[in-house]
Amino acid sequence: MLSIMLDVANSAADGAIGGRGIMSFLPFILIIVVLWFLMIMPQRKRQKETQKMLETLQPKDKVVTIGGVIGEIVKIKKDSVILKTGKDMQIEVRRSAIASKLVAEVKDNSETK
Repeated sequence: MLSIMLDVANSAADGAIGGRGIMSFLPFILIIVVLWFLMIMPQRKRQKETQKMLETLQPKDKVVTIGGVIGEIVKIKKDSVILKTGKDMQIEVRRSAIASKLVAEVKDNSETK
């Protein structure tokens, strides 16, 4: 214990503590940079894509809500859309509740042969 205190006192007298202080933060800075590129950047990209999809919705588009309801857009309002989910069934959901837009499957002639 005494030797540790003497080492700290000697390094303080030499001015080495200031240099070690900056170097001790380097691993934390590197962790933050790695987390930024691995977690935050992809999340922002997905969020921008989702926002773009919500802005380009049109009537007759088939969508899936976050609750799993599949429907066709009948009417678009400011903050909500009316979905046709069955023969005589329509529901109104918030735009933010739409998870994805279903893309019509195009059958390739080579697959059907």
